[in-house]
Amino acid sequence: MKRKYTIGKNVIKCKAAVAWESNKPLVIEEIEVAPPEANEIRVKIVTTGLCHTDLYQLYDNKHPDALPTVLGHEGAGIVESVGPGVTEFQPGDKVIPLPISQCGECRFCKSGRSNHCDEGWWSQRPDIMNSAVTRFTCRGKKVYQFMGTSTFSEYTVVHKNDLAKIDAAAPLDKVFLFGCAVSTGYGAAINSAQVTPGSTCAVFGLGAVGLAAVMGCRNAGAKKIFAVDINPDKFDRAKALGATDTINPKDYDKPVSQVLADLTNGGVDFSIECTGNVEVMRSAFEACVKGWGVSVVVGYTDLHDFASRPAQLISGRTWKGSLWGGYRPKDGVADLGKALLAKRLNLEEFISHKMTLNEVNDAIELMKKGQCIRTLMAVCPE
Repeated sequence: MKRKYTIGKNVIKCKAAVAWESNKPLVIEEIEVAPPEANEIRVKIVTTGLCHTDLYQLYDNKHPDALPTVLGHEGAGIVESVGPGVTEFQPGDKVIPLPISQCGECRFCKSGRSNHCDEGWWSQRPDIMNSAVTRFTCRGKKVYQFMGTSTFSEYTVVHKNDLAKIDAAAPLDKVFLFGCAVSTGYGAAINSAQVTPGSTCAVFGLGAVGLAAVMGCRNAGAKKIFAVDINPDKFDRAKALGATDTINPKDYDKPVSQVLADLTNGGVDFSIECTGNVEVMRSAFEACVKGWGVSVVVGYTDLHDFASRPAQLISGRTWKGSLWGGYRPKDGVADLGKALLAKRLNLEEFISHKMTLNEVNDAIELMKKGQCIRTLMAVCPE
């Protein structure tokens, strides 16, 4: 029997973690979530994760319109209602909110060469990291929706370009990782670096994104995968996901790029940087072999310039960036869903802690101290 479409008409009052001020703890508040308007969907968030980009917005983004906001951009949920003009989604669908858009109509979407899109916050307000449009209010004030998603709320409203359907059998306590960490890291190896069978790789930074990059290198057939981090506690997870070797730069009295060059007869074929640290970006680039080495910048920052010497590029290395793993987001979620069903993705290794939304500030402290990979936070019951 075909399900009947539901158009939400009521304001929902629900719990959310609001960032009112920079460098201050999030506040659990009751917010008002307006009904979805044309081409919008209201989603009940079931699970969410905490990402370093959430911390960037809270601690480092000083733009006056960055706050107040509801953070969170890695989550999974269920469609509660749809606005006029929405036919792709129905109430009850399991979905992944997307931090970047796929409209299917702009020059980037039609090009087939990029996952950029002229719609959404990334094209319109990339420095602020939110859209001027929000369906949230709290204490009579407008509250922005971080990256157009805001998964640190029991309910959110997203545009149809910023949502992907997932298989009804998908476990929401795992596929929330498709919203950021796994798509970004795994895709950086598969799509952006285009790691080849038999190659040698190095992944810098072993948070959730870096571990996903390790998994991507393994599934692409890399022969040697060096996992690089200054926290050796992360090495066991890296090995479980495919790393063949681990390196702690603190154990050496020379640059880690030189360490890797000595171990690989001149450098690795592919390096993937997942820290957001510009010095590490340079190290990852200079760890590549001359002639054909490819280094991919994944970690986000907009605080500092990065640099290397021109000779490093002239000698044949390629330095490139990767947004959301190079996936066109709606298509990417579908691809990752297939890989999960084919048992090619080990998502359990990414979840180091389980909490509730009420404990979000505890999750933030764990991430600040480097004591977690991904904290799964339960938001609403499924």
